Amino acid sequence: MIEPFAIDADIAQASTLPGRAYTDPQIYDACRQRVFARSWQLVATIDDVRVPGQTHPFTLLEGCLDEPLLLTRDRDDALHCLSNVCTHRGTIVCEHGGIEKNLLCRYHGRRFELNGRCTFMPEFDKVVGFPGPSDDLPRVQFGTWGKFIFASLDPHVPLEDIVAPMQERLAWLDHTALRFDPTRSRDYLVAANWALYCDNYLEGFHIPFVHPTLGQAVDYGQYSTELYNWSNLQLGVGKSTEGCFDLPASSPDHGRQIAAYYWWLFPNTMINVYPWGISINIVKPLGVDRTRVSFLSFVADASKLSRGAGAELDRVEREDEAVVEAVQKGCRARLYDRGRYSPDREQGVHHFHRLLCRMLFE
Repeated sequence: MIEPFAIDADIAQASTLPGRAYTDPQIYDACRQRVFARSWQLVATIDDVRVPGQTHPFTLLEGCLDEPLLLTRDRDDALHCLSNVCTHRGTIVCEHGGIEKNLLCRYHGRRFELNGRCTFMPEFDKVVGFPGPSDDLPRVQFGTWGKFIFASLDPHVPLEDIVAPMQERLAWLDHTALRFDPTRSRDYLVAANWALYCDNYLEGFHIPFVHPTLGQAVDYGQYSTELYNWSNLQLGVGKSTEGCFDLPASSPDHGRQIAAYYWWLFPNTMINVYPWGISINIVKPLGVDRTRVSFLSFVADASKLSRGAGAELDRVEREDEAVVEAVQKGCRARLYDRGRYSPDREQGVHHFHRLLCRMLFE
């Protein structure tokens, strides 16, 4: 049983998460069960299951939840998200993506339709009531934002509640132009707790001190944070028009020099929208002080890659890693307990901490 902690609703009076929130294995395990097992995770794109018959196996939050799942598009062109574990003896059903007529377990030959329904198994003629609903592959809830597919084992809220503010603000965004660029995508291993990485992302307070190059592209004085129920937006305003969006009149930000939209979706997904496209960061816990951060780049206009706030993402990431790993060491200190928030600059961190406590203790 972990000792509860709370965050005051008034940021001017609140103290931050205690250091043990980032170092206690029991708190980390509680996050796995109470936060991540109930969260929405970005797992694929529509391009991964584009045609009827296509299958796309994946592991949900590998290293944390390790749940084998499967996306399929059946012959009627309907999309499904299923457990990828055979309901007979637990074998992984689909080990490689491809185009299939049905799903066949290689262990004992149990057969499933692409919608997960069990239809046949050898030597089961004498089994009463076979096949029944319990023999079907369990269905997993999923949803989309644009071309991106999210899935959840046991969602705490509907996906729409999380992505609606982003959908409304970015209604002008053309997802069809986005193309995954593997050469600009990679994983980073960070020797720090997953929540510390999120803390760092959720404030621009450190930009003048940690990111000199980024500080030349965005106007720190106009940097702002907007809070929503299960997400928030950090708005990066450019110092000049170079490297900024040419926003349509339908955008609420029309006429402003917007260099970047930094969206955070609780608990661990960052969707960074630049004039060149989208950089998605998925923060994947591997242990109490180990985290994998997947950077996924989707490019719409390659001519804009070298300009503005989204120009040197690898450098910014390495600068963030260094400071976050230093904070992890500090949180282990016997003489550190809790800090205070800047009401002007750390609204996003305060918001995240309150949501985390809500999921852990309410």
